[in-house]
Amino acid sequence: MQAFDVKNKCFAIYSNKIEGRFDPHFYKPDFSDLIESFKNSNFEVKSLKEISEKITSGATPKSGGADYTSKTDGIAFIRSGDINEEDKIDFDNILYVKKEIHNKKLKSSQLKRGDVLIAIVGATIGEVSVYNDDNEANINQAIALVRCKESINPEYIKAFMLSRMGQKQLDKIKRPVARANINLDEIGGFKIPVPPLEIQNKIVEVMQLAYEKKASKEQKAEVILNSIDDLLLGELGIKMPEAEDKECFSISSQEIGSGRLDCYYYQPKFKEGEKSLKKANCKTEPLKNYITKIHYGASLKNIYVDEGIPLLRIQNLKPNRVILDDTVKISETRRKELGNAFVSEGDLLISRSGSVGIVSVVPKEAEGFAFGSFMIKFCLNDKIDKDFVSLWLNNKISQLFIKREKIGAIQGNITIETIENLQIPTPPLVTQKKLAGEIKERIAQAKKINAEAKNEVEEAKNFVENLLKKA
Repeated sequence: MQAFDVKNKCFAIYSNKIEGRFDPHFYKPDFSDLIESFKNSNFEVKSLKEISEKITSGATPKSGGADYTSKTDGIAFIRSGDINEEDKIDFDNILYVKKEIHNKKLKSSQLKRGDVLIAIVGATIGEVSVYNDDNEANINQAIALVRCKESINPEYIKAFMLSRMGQKQLDKIKRPVARANINLDEIGGFKIPVPPLEIQNKIVEVMQLAYEKKASKEQKAEVILNSIDDLLLGELGIKMPEAEDKECFSISSQEIGSGRLDCYYYQPKFKEGEKSLKKANCKTEPLKNYITKIHYGASLKNIYVDEGIPLLRIQNLKPNRVILDDTVKISETRRKELGNAFVSEGDLLISRSGSVGIVSVVPKEAEGFAFGSFMIKFCLNDKIDKDFVSLWLNNKISQLFIKREKIGAIQGNITIETIENLQIPTPPLVTQKKLAGEIKERIAQAKKINAEAKNEVEEAKNFVENLLKKA
């Protein structure tokens, strides 16, 4: 018998229960209870391997290498971050590989309609989708492809795997290391109750209706959020310029005063944007006039623990809000490494790399959290409203200028100097607070609708679990 301490709890297992894994996480009692509960099901419980024709994963050609090509000439190359439970893939914003790579090097991982896709590596691990497109496509090594037998509805597999029972089982088999992962043998051993096809189809119907209701409510929330930009710009007397890129344009040599020689920087849309700002019904000033402190976040290795210092990463940052649901933690022993990379209520964070320019005010709930190197923290004096600044920087015209200032060919980023020189309209403080208040009310309304949308799917998942348990 071996005993393990996990989250200050001690439990024991018999040596004959060791399954080849030696990490305590795998043997947590609640995981064992889940597997035991399957034995009481009136449905036969099988492994994914037993109900599948094929389980495999892809490979990833060298980043930026010769194996990639354009959408027009290539085959869709789907990565784990491209899949979601709504089965929607944004084919305009994914990578494409050459046809010969698809047909030779990646031949074994070519997709067919109805294939179940499971994220098995990294931040999106446990995400499940079904490929519902007829276009040729392929996957990288961070996705497991499961091709079901004819007696199995792939959407049922997805529904079960996304239920609490399914996600807990995925949590059991993933390795809780710096870059969490699950191998294909473990995917093949995933246990799933297999009801008759009629019941599988009923479950799929319930889930699809829930997703439709969710999409409808999310659309209503999106309309509300889209109205925010027009309200803010309208109150400031600013008209959003035409934001289309021009293939051909000319500038005078006198206009090249920034030291930048890349053509994109001088797109006519930016000059039009500058003209729009000058027509505002208030003066504009560089943000540095109000900044009291600004610095980068901490650069740390991705070694996370169950208990420790909460760390905000770039995925926690959304326009005008900080999401704390998926906050990781780092060991207290690394506090010195963090230096001054901590936030207080009222600080502002801005993403400087990847999805550049996302801004939010730090809420009270995140007081004392650390923040990572892909973000910059800045503090403002009391002569400007923090919420107003966040709303302005997330506004479409401000985002236009932030996009202009990105540097770096592969993954663009912005610097502290860029942030300091961003132009901010400065209406009277009372007007700033009034605008911020009105817009925050709309954001709260949209947030409530989005919560209702999410609840539609959660209730459907509860129905699925109860149906399987009561059978």
